[in-house]
Amino acid sequence: MQIEPGVSLKPYNTFGLPAVAGQLVRIRAEADVRAVVDHPELGLAPKFVLGGGSNVILTRDMPELVLKVEILGKRLVAETDKAVIVEFGAGERWHDAVAWTLDQGWPGLENMALIPGTVGAAPVQNIGAYGLELQDRFESLDTVDLVTGRTVTLNAAQCKFAYRDSIFKQALAGKSLITRVRLRLPKPWQPMLGYLDLERKMEETGNHQPDARTIFDWVCSIRSAKLPDPARIGNVGSFFKNPVVTPEQCRDIIARDPHVVHYPLEDGRFKLAAGWLIDACGWKGKTVGHAGVYDKQALVLVNRGGAIGSEVQTLARAIQESVYGRFGIRLEMEPVMV
Repeated sequence: MQIEPGVSLKPYNTFGLPAVAGQLVRIRAEADVRAVVDHPELGLAPKFVLGGGSNVILTRDMPELVLKVEILGKRLVAETDKAVIVEFGAGERWHDAVAWTLDQGWPGLENMALIPGTVGAAPVQNIGAYGLELQDRFESLDTVDLVTGRTVTLNAAQCKFAYRDSIFKQALAGKSLITRVRLRLPKPWQPMLGYLDLERKMEETGNHQPDARTIFDWVCSIRSAKLPDPARIGNVGSFFKNPVVTPEQCRDIIARDPHVVHYPLEDGRFKLAAGWLIDACGWKGKTVGHAGVYDKQALVLVNRGGAIGSEVQTLARAIQESVYGRFGIRLEMEPVMV
């Protein structure tokens, strides 16, 4: 185990925010986690688990021990008539994992192409896009308890998945480190096309029976057009969750703003497009300090160059207050504000 002092975290968070870890340990195997837990000093220190840094806003330096997850590996666990089960190390890039499954002839993750971050972070956030969520393809994961060093395997029910949420953002926040994730890709494959952007692609191309690789390419194209590349413009993707409201709330908002973008849910409630709400409040393209709202998509906050965490925090709170003042809805942030 190598302990690195005074490590800049700017290269390790996709918003490109300046922060320094007092101490950082790179986790490349379960044994590294146990070495930290068993260490006479580090074992008792507060810890912060860092994956790809695509879902954190760092507003300060980190006195906690930063555990940088870099566990690699990918393999086929099992294949039956009903599913293919694959396993990834938590440090693998999510998009690379999606592409790899397609290369092996195992479709099922294509709707979640180009989502930034690592495989280990995917269950924490219960990532999702274009009608598919991580929980829909989840089999199990391994996690190491940061107090006892014990490895535990959790199934979907134990992960307590919810919309952009899981037990890892609640009861287990800061208490465990995910090492490996297993996904179940159902057979036979069925395309998921019930999303407006994908329906538009079918109309544009005349292809109403796309294969998984085509859907993968479409999703990459759509996301690239809407969302900035973190390698060029610092961001964490969608900054706010799409709020879910009751039918009564939805009718009230439609009565005042007939053009509000909304989607019916199976339980009778409605999901509102947070980006539309933010845009309607006039935030698209606006800037606070060096942090701004992306010109092409109001749901994305970006680093205009030299932004610090407090500027992002100020901008986010101003947007929340603005949307609440006009619509009576409190937007919830997707990334973790540190």
